[in-house]
Amino acid sequence: MTVIRVVVLDDTIGAAGPSADWSSLGPDVEIDFVAEHLLGDDLAGRLTGADVIVAMRERTPIGDALLARLPRLRLIVTTGMRNVAIDIGAAHDRGIAVCGTRGGQSSTAELAWALILGLVRDVAVNDRIVRAGGWQTRPGGDLAGRTLGLVGAGRLGARVARVARAFEMDVIAWSPHLTPERATEAGVRAVDKATLFRESDIVSIHLVLAESTRGVVGAAELGLMPSHALLVNCSRAALIDQDALRAAVEDERLAGVALDVFEQEPLPAGSWMAASDRVLLSPHLGYVTRANYRTMYADAVDDIRGWRAGAPIRMLDRPTSAV
Repeated sequence: MTVIRVVVLDDTIGAAGPSADWSSLGPDVEIDFVAEHLLGDDLAGRLTGADVIVAMRERTPIGDALLARLPRLRLIVTTGMRNVAIDIGAAHDRGIAVCGTRGGQSSTAELAWALILGLVRDVAVNDRIVRAGGWQTRPGGDLAGRTLGLVGAGRLGARVARVARAFEMDVIAWSPHLTPERATEAGVRAVDKATLFRESDIVSIHLVLAESTRGVVGAAELGLMPSHALLVNCSRAALIDQDALRAAVEDERLAGVALDVFEQEPLPAGSWMAASDRVLLSPHLGYVTRANYRTMYADAVDDIRGWRAGAPIRMLDRPTSAV
């Protein structure tokens, strides 16, 4: 019996196995759940002999140099339907299919609000103060009557906007392709980019990363924000110019920043972000919920089953432009 080797990467919280019925793939399928985040030779060594890779979002880069070391590889499954860390073109050139999975939209919008509320009411700072035996040191902020600016008003942005209206906030939005009609559908007021950063008390980013949006929030935009303003990013780190962000935080030109995404994940030890009380951090939790994991990994099993049957599903096409 020929064994098919499936390697599930970045299962750092041990949730992949319990989230799906992997045994349904049959007795000839061997599953290797990798709890560590591996790179370089360690990654290539663990993937030796793999027929299938299941990648956790964009945690692990899978480029042509790695693919060249994996002659048996025939299928890559990524959780989600978009993964800029996988060289899909190189995979296709080597005859490797790339498939995605579904994922919920609500979890990231919910986390955005957890971070917004955490910043507005100094939740993490006050937690540390109370644990140290202290008590209140300053008043928190309010949401009612304030302005939320959304950079991106697609499905995620529209979800965030609905909650903002429940908090009695004014919601404005900008994106490169936002039309008045789409803004109306999302329940937001479309403004130009400068107006959004100048008038928002809180800015939350919900754009897709592409060459056209890389660094879309830079020094100019951060410089327009009022000194009391807050910035939240649950999308992709590269949407913000990281040098400009650091300067704005360290120069105390922003009251607070909340980040769920980083250029390098996990966040390296000694990062300037971890040293600042003005920065609220979460470890890329936007999609990390029990329901989402059940959906993603059940779909991964279905993707593998479809590939084995010669009819791959949810295939991802070669990108038409660099991202």
